[in-house]
Amino acid sequence: MIKQICSLIVCALCIMPQLFGASDKPFTVVLDPGHGGKDYGCVGAITNEKTIVLDVARRVGDLIAEELPQVKTVFTRKDDRFIELSERAKIANKADADLFISIHVNSVDKRSKGREKVQGASVYTLGLHRTEANLAVAMRENAVIELEPDFSTTYQGFDPNSSESYIIFELTQNQHLNQSIEFADAVQTQLVKAAGRIDKGVRQAGFLVLRATSMPSVLVELDFICNPAAERYLASEQGRKQCAASIFNALRAYYDKHSSGAPHTKAKKSKADKKRHEPTAAADDDAATRSDDAADANVSSNITYHVQILTAPAQLAPNDDRIKGRDDVSFYVEDNTYKYIAGKYASFAAAKKALSKLKKLYKGAFIIKMRDGVRLK
Repeated sequence: MIKQICSLIVCALCIMPQLFGASDKPFTVVLDPGHGGKDYGCVGAITNEKTIVLDVARRVGDLIAEELPQVKTVFTRKDDRFIELSERAKIANKADADLFISIHVNSVDKRSKGREKVQGASVYTLGLHRTEANLAVAMRENAVIELEPDFSTTYQGFDPNSSESYIIFELTQNQHLNQSIEFADAVQTQLVKAAGRIDKGVRQAGFLVLRATSMPSVLVELDFICNPAAERYLASEQGRKQCAASIFNALRAYYDKHSSGAPHTKAKKSKADKKRHEPTAAADDDAATRSDDAADANVSSNITYHVQILTAPAQLAPNDDRIKGRDDVSFYVEDNTYKYIAGKYASFAAAKKALSKLKKLYKGAFIIKMRDGVRLK
């Protein structure tokens, strides 16, 4: 019965925009620097999490103001203060945000033998923990609620230290999971390519701060502060600039694809991206079409284009309503996520024509490129 009620609520939320019409509000991004005030987050030898993430978030906000002035930016905190997890979500929901980005720094238990060697960035979306490592990260980030007065009442008896509590996420899966995973993948790609972080992958886990938000949401773990080399990078001006630029580059690509009627800024290169002229997965202008097709002709005849239409945490049944009746759909698995694609095209231009039709059925659809069945990024 509970699952049926939750399904009805999700369906109602999904159709509300169609019932009331499109809004002319500005595209809104909420930047959430984790921790703050009495909550230092992860602590290293020379700095701490709350300081790093606040600085990175401010830099992302500055890039948005300079390069995407039409985008509204809301901060959950702009200084060193403690904000409850429930309040962070309320800020995002009150702003009617289009995207929620929570920024953090990772670490492992002091008793772990390899804590000074572990390194890499990872981006999380809401979901059931897939591994014990994912659960451990969620538990650590959620434990901040213990600093809040009467947290058991606020979070309805949720115990951040009990693995049994995480079963609630079976009933509260993010209704925006597809777009959350899409954006998480873009941030992860940028952190690896632009910031030079080791790729720890896009993951899913039960984060309270993501659970309560009503928009596509991700939690970014920039790197491990317990690793001395990674900590020095995160404490440096260059490191924080690169991390901020990585998040912004992913945001700009996401905005260009998902904003409705908002003016785009493709003609103007971001300062964060001037040294990296990499096309985004959502590139759809004629110049990108010509360059992609010309390059592929010289590289390999095994390159194909497809339209990615949706993602799922598990393989869909053939009679699932989302793919039922389509004989051109297949999937590939990446980061424990099933990614469904439609069609197979020899050129970007052909895939672009198909995309215009598929977007009517799958709003978040976009084009991907593959070689011999492996996605190219």
